[in-house]
Amino acid sequence: MTKPRSVVSILDLTTDEIEMLMNTADDIEADPEKYSSKCKGKILSTIFFEPSTRTRLSFESAMLSLGGSVISTADSKSSSAAKGESVSDTVRVISNYADIIVMRHPKEGAPVVAAMKSLVPVINAGDGGHFHPTQTLADLLTIRRTKGKLSGLTIGLCGDLMFGRTVHSLIEAMLRYPDNRYIMIAPNELRLPEYVRETLDKSGVNWEETESLEYAMPELDVLYMTRVQKERFFNEEDYIRLKDTYILDEEKLKSAKSDLSILHPLPRVNEISVAVDDDPRAKYFYQTLCGKQMRMSLIMLLLGIQ
Repeated sequence: MTKPRSVVSILDLTTDEIEMLMNTADDIEADPEKYSSKCKGKILSTIFFEPSTRTRLSFESAMLSLGGSVISTADSKSSSAAKGESVSDTVRVISNYADIIVMRHPKEGAPVVAAMKSLVPVINAGDGGHFHPTQTLADLLTIRRTKGKLSGLTIGLCGDLMFGRTVHSLIEAMLRYPDNRYIMIAPNELRLPEYVRETLDKSGVNWEETESLEYAMPELDVLYMTRVQKERFFNEEDYIRLKDTYILDEEKLKSAKSDLSILHPLPRVNEISVAVDDDPRAKYFYQTLCGKQMRMSLIMLLLGIQ
């Protein structure tokens, strides 16, 4: 039996495939009715061992918008994982019930195990501080639609760069596009992990680090804000000390370019003032729509539906 194709990392997709997914998403935007029955008779299962609202509902909405059905485990405490069942066993069972599985897990690498054991395609919806490939697809589409390109940009990534899986996935993806410059904005304790720094160095791209958002702001074409994630800290005192390091407000945006695109993977806590929401440069709510459309595209790709 041929092993089904899964997407655990953004690198599981070629740049040509990502281009195709974005083009399909644009077509979905233009004519959603055309796609309303594409997955009729197909079932998507969401298995989330970690809390999520946006990602889980985005996938479920994507499948329903394609005419498919959804079965869901939204709380690990109510699943067999609470009884000690392994990821491998869970996925083997659920792949008998569904045509495609979407999984989030707090342990890095768990989706790799799931993809190895599943009888159907598995999509990684986030594994610990590691990867979140479909958030990256949402990010890429948002950048392409708002900036008109994915190359020749100065991109600032701000906040929790140590544990931010969305940041790590976005860097991996954007390194495939030429002539981009990166400014990493984080306190020393939340700098990029060593393996991501090594990837940047080996790629030969122009990148730098700073603790000052004000320093970076005038240079940026894209600002990717992230929250400091309480759930990744072992020490609550460290979280409290760092959680409000960066707060994007109207004052800080005075030095920004008029066509800056502000992205955020959400949920937001304090790192972007609600006053920024009405600024035309704020793209983070639009980003969630882009995410749904890219997930629709990816589901069809993995199910072999044209």
